[in-house]
Amino acid sequence: MDMNDHAYARTNFTKRRHTIKNVNRDFHEWHMGRPHYAIWAIDVDTPEIRQQVFAAEQHLAGLLLENYARKPHITLCVCGFLSDEVKQTDDFGASLLEAQLANLTRLNLKPFEIEIDALASFSSVPFFHVKDAHNSIAALHECLNLDMPRNQHDQYIPHITVGLYADAWLSSEVSLKLASFTKLDITRYSVNKISLMSYNPAEIGGVLRTIADYDFEQAKIQWHKTPPFALKDAI
Repeated sequence: MDMNDHAYARTNFTKRRHTIKNVNRDFHEWHMGRPHYAIWAIDVDTPEIRQQVFAAEQHLAGLLLENYARKPHITLCVCGFLSDEVKQTDDFGASLLEAQLANLTRLNLKPFEIEIDALASFSSVPFFHVKDAHNSIAALHECLNLDMPRNQHDQYIPHITVGLYADAWLSSEVSLKLASFTKLDITRYSVNKISLMSYNPAEIGGVLRTIADYDFEQAKIQWHKTPPFALKDAI
């Protein structure tokens, strides 16, 4: 699948009659009191991209859940609940992080440029497509998602989420609304690192906090705070 295929995303969106309604509540049955959920992402929180996202939010006013607080980012890998003692299948601990970092070292990716493209939608969220001429984002996605089946890698579409749908709106009407959005100037962004981030899973659309960055040139992880678990000396 072409990762930047607008027609593919649009067709899949309209196949479902309604958008998915997001609910603002504490999903305790999922997080079971675990306070930090981790992801790898590209932090694209610049004034120019923030302006694009804000313009899309205003255009879709009335359709989106209030209080979405996440800064613009491109999710690469949904890791799990940060834990220094892995007990649940969705816990994220030192061994998995070490394997991801080893993969990143082998990938040896160099800085690359992306472009923020047209507004589109999944069933649960509207988003901006991301153009990536050399498929570097796809390479990062595959590198970090160690146990993901090949067919799921093929379904990955790099994107920047605008917000969460507040109700089950008619997809055909939302599609027309998306198509009428007038995009601002072409926005490009140079990617030279990726970030390990976390959020409070009890808050839907809650704030993303950066824990560490992996710099491509230095090929190592740089922590913003004390690591949440013990790591090998080489990392």
